[in-house]
Amino acid sequence: MTRSEPSAGPIRVAVVEDSPTLRRNLERWLAASAGFQCVACCATGEQALRLIPPCAPQVVLMDIRLPGMSGVECAALLKQAWPDLQIIMLTVYEDTDTIFKALRAGASGYLLKRSSESEILDAIRDIHRGGAPMTSAIARKIVAAFQQPVPQPDETNSLTLREKEILDWLAKGFSNKEIGLKLDISPFTVKIHLAHIFEKLHVRSRTVAVMAYLQRKGEPGPAP
Repeated sequence: MTRSEPSAGPIRVAVVEDSPTLRRNLERWLAASAGFQCVACCATGEQALRLIPPCAPQVVLMDIRLPGMSGVECAALLKQAWPDLQIIMLTVYEDTDTIFKALRAGASGYLLKRSSESEILDAIRDIHRGGAPMTSAIARKIVAAFQQPVPQPDETNSLTLREKEILDWLAKGFSNKEIGLKLDISPFTVKIHLAHIFEKLHVRSRTVAVMAYLQRKGEPGPAP
């Protein structure tokens, strides 16, 4: 499964949700909205691992609480196989520990299930453009937790000046394309730099990379 740069075509979305009602609603919203295509609907993580790869989605809406394999486990396996896949976790509660597990597993965004149709569709557009959608309440919890001192080696010492520049723009909410324009490099080059940053900081998502970078700089995280 491969993922291309954002294009003018519909955003290919897969849904992994055990609630039949919410799963149908998400599928219906995607089908009825211009610019989106629902390519797979799954009720379990095990089913997602079978059905999602052949469909090659660009974004996955992933329930964090699934029967059997958890959404966090499923997200980790999908990201290991397809690093460019963008995953938004859906949950009914706000729990910092679970948020960290999901982000460290590779999720790039996090929303509450009570989010409206427009909020969910906006989040898909945002993550497809390189953003990291999440509710303000969750963002505040993540920022607060990352501001707590944690003894660990400073991997940011190994970052190049260009990699630090990219992280600074990421912290301001800029997408790959926008960062490329700011630095006069291509979005693909930005993507390559991000891969090196993830490796150096031992993270799997943009959100965690920015939080770790800002924490080590002694600065607050991005405003929710």
